[in-house]
Amino acid sequence: YITLFDALDNIEPPSRPVDKPLRLPLQDVYKIGGIGTVPVGRVETGILKPGMVVNFAPTGPTTEVKSVEMHHEALTEAVPGDNVGFNVKNVSVKELKRGFVASDSKNDPAKEAGDFTAQVIVLNHPGQIQAGYSPVLDCHTAHIACKFAELIQKIDRR
Repeated sequence: YITLFDALDNIEPPSRPVDKPLRLPLQDVYKIGGIGTVPVGRVETGILKPGMVVNFAPTGPTTEVKSVEMHHEALTEAVPGDNVGFNVKNVSVKELKRGFVASDSKNDPAKEAGDFTAQVIVLNHPGQIQAGYSPVLDCHTAHIACKFAELIQKIDRR
C-alpha cells in the first residue's frame, strides 16, 4: 500500500454473528420524558428489531421493543457492533440495570448461570491464586463478585 488511506480502504470488515441468538449487554438505562424507558448497549450477536419480545437476564422482565435508534435515527434492525438505544413497553428504569443482557424471548433467551467454566485473565494480583479466590468479574458490562470453585489449569504462571 502506498498510503495509510489505501491500507484502511483495503481492510475487510469483520464477519458479524447475525445468525446467533440476540445478546445485548446493557451499558445504561435511561428514563426519557414522553418516551419512557430506554436501555442502551451494543449488540454483540443476533439482531434487534422493533416488535420483538425481549427478556432481560438475569432477573429482569419480558417486554416488547417499541423502537430502536442509533445516533438519533430510527432503525428497522440493529446488528452486531451497533450501539443502540431501544424503547421498551411497561418497564420501569428500576427493573433494569447495567450488566443485564437483553435477548430474544423466542430464540434461546439468555438466562442466569450458577456456575460456568471460563478462561480468565487475572490483573494486579500479588499472591497465589487458588480455589476459593473471590475476585470481581468484569464481563461485557457486568461487574460482579465471584468465587473460583476449581482451577483446571494455569496457563501463564508468572
